[in-house]
Amino acid sequence: MARALTQPDDAVEIPRCLAATAVCWNRSVGRRWMECLPGLVTELAGEWALELGPPYPNGHCALVLRASRAGEALVLKVSCPDVETRPEPDALRLWDGDGAVRLVAADERRSAMLLERLEPGTPLSDHPDRDEALVIACELVRRLRRRPPPGHCFRDAAAVARQVVSGLRRRWTAAGEPFDERLVDAAVRAAKVLLWDGSSEPRVVVNRDLHLGNVLAAEREPWLVIDPKPLVGEPAFDGGHLLADALDRDVTLDRVQRASVLIADGLGVTPDRLWSWALVRAVDFAVWAYEVGEDEPFGRLRLARSLTQLAGS
Repeated sequence: MARALTQPDDAVEIPRCLAATAVCWNRSVGRRWMECLPGLVTELAGEWALELGPPYPNGHCALVLRASRAGEALVLKVSCPDVETRPEPDALRLWDGDGAVRLVAADERRSAMLLERLEPGTPLSDHPDRDEALVIACELVRRLRRRPPPGHCFRDAAAVARQVVSGLRRRWTAAGEPFDERLVDAAVRAAKVLLWDGSSEPRVVVNRDLHLGNVLAAEREPWLVIDPKPLVGEPAFDGGHLLADALDRDVTLDRVQRASVLIADGLGVTPDRLWSWALVRAVDFAVWAYEVGEDEPFGRLRLARSLTQLAGS
């Protein structure tokens, strides 16, 4: 049952997972944010007249709390401020609840949002049929496809990819050369194709954090997207990120090929560009995992090897 937040800092429960990753992933910025977070929540709860319930336990970049106001079930989300989380409210305003969680209010200065609560909130990653889950995700992505509005603040996906690959080999070396350098080479080559050849597809708002765990079961609609990290780019970008996150550790060439066909068909994009975006994503994630001491990313490395085989066939 929701309770009114009447005590300041000590009334805010911080999940252990968030406390660890905020500092590990964001260093001094994350440490300062964690110090300010209880006070931020107290201020926001007062200003938005919220009664707060317990937090959701699995957040890595944001404190997400059940909340209510005048009997309406809501969620309070306070994110660690960075370049990825900053434009999230703009994407939700653009979609206006059409295939995504509805934004109720936002305070960009404090990286806070008030959102509709999605119940039962079961993630699409729990769906017993992975192929059907991918079909559902692709249908949502096509619904969310929008041209960027005038004066938008979304970064360019190609520019982000250029920045990633420009430092990829240096980061791989600094991490101790933890896996086959040929995968780094393949990711750099794939990025060059993406960035030099370009795409004839119109540029749309795409999502850098599109995965099945960020699609939740809801009452207003069967499934809705949450937690977007919006950029502007070609539609195949979404497919590459979905593929890179869709398979678990048991990655085989057959599974990658099957998922690629489902996603490419579902999004109306070509498999080769989907593979290239997925390869850049997978290798970048693998290097990052070694940098921050996360679990060894064997699934992503197997995916990268499979993608190099598919691209070369």
